[in-house]
Amino acid sequence: METNFNPARLNAPESLLGMSLPDLTTLMAGLAQKPYRARQLFEALYRQRIATLDEISVLPSDLRRSIASAGYIIGTPQIVQAARSIDGTERYLVQMADGETVETVWMPDGDGGERGDGSPAAFEEEESTPSFRRSTICVSSQVGCAVNCHFCLTARLGIRRNLTAGEIAGQVTAVLNRHNVNLGSARGTGKSARGTGTTAHRNGSPARINLVFMGMGEPFLNYAAFMEAVRLLVEGVGIPESRMTVSTSGIEPAIRAFASETIRPKLALSLNASNDLVRESIMPITRKWKIAQLVEAVRTIPLRTREWVTFEYVLLGGINDQPVHAREVLALLNGMRAKVNLIVWNPGPGIAYTQPSPEAVASFQKTLIAAGMPTYIRRPRGRDIYAACGQLKRTLDHSQSLAPSLVSPALIAIGTLSA
Repeated sequence: METNFNPARLNAPESLLGMSLPDLTTLMAGLAQKPYRARQLFEALYRQRIATLDEISVLPSDLRRSIASAGYIIGTPQIVQAARSIDGTERYLVQMADGETVETVWMPDGDGGERGDGSPAAFEEEESTPSFRRSTICVSSQVGCAVNCHFCLTARLGIRRNLTAGEIAGQVTAVLNRHNVNLGSARGTGKSARGTGTTAHRNGSPARINLVFMGMGEPFLNYAAFMEAVRLLVEGVGIPESRMTVSTSGIEPAIRAFASETIRPKLALSLNASNDLVRESIMPITRKWKIAQLVEAVRTIPLRTREWVTFEYVLLGGINDQPVHAREVLALLNGMRAKVNLIVWNPGPGIAYTQPSPEAVASFQKTLIAAGMPTYIRRPRGRDIYAACGQLKRTLDHSQSLAPSLVSPALIAIGTLSA
């Protein structure tokens, strides 16, 4: 059962991270401060990504003390453990103020998921010899997940609680700070050191950051907090919505609400089957919202110029990977400005599915492309450290060993990090 109650949160300091500019304006008014102080604090929290009140040198010291005395802290989530894959992907265990943890993933150069969706990130993915660097951050929206997709490790955790807007956006700021990313840099050099006015140069830091809300949890079952986090990331941190993609298992009312948002990421619907019978067997949520309902809801989204909707399709050997399934997908998406991302299932312990054969994957893709449907095979990132799609499960938090078949000898454990 989902709950947001945790005794550890009682009488805990309140996080500034997650507060909007109007929220901060109200807070400053309560401290007898003028509105421009709220703007300064907003810039420090999100654009500068400052970690402690003491570092916000633009605010007078007595005001910083007043904010602290009122029970406020910055509240950036802490990266407490990390692991690095042989492909450069990093998986982080991120701890919230109450001790709950989620996983967040850093993917240098992305995973190809944006190809064909009409966004700047898509054009960068399609560059054969890019002259810049980019990275993708995969963000969680809940502690655990209630959707219970049978092929996903996160589902085995169940649901513990929703994340707040600050905890969702805070994963991004924590990872950006870890990699010293300057979002305003054309060359990706390090961002200005917090509060010092100096620049810490770090060659190789990506200048372009893409966000995918595809980590732990179903974002549309935490809709209000998720959308508030999106607004903070756009208006505060400075990441354009065109560089964000949210994946949903299919919460029909939320998709319709999403269609009316003025600031919204691109949408990816986790389809994973071509008919209700197969989908219900692997995604029980289909009992509530059938595929036809979801596709019709997606059709209500007013797509921007050159924007395409993504349909994600996890291929499970012998379950949903046959030519008949490909033909059914084409019938479902007929007439839509859509593209398909094929995802070869990423294995995990205790999940009794198999990967499709390379021939089945190639045949499925060929069938869709031949009918005019843009179709891409998303490359797995961090599979050896359980960082790939469907593998997030707070592995390090529970000290569970990786399956021997998935572990590469080159796996590098970064280990426990200081807070």
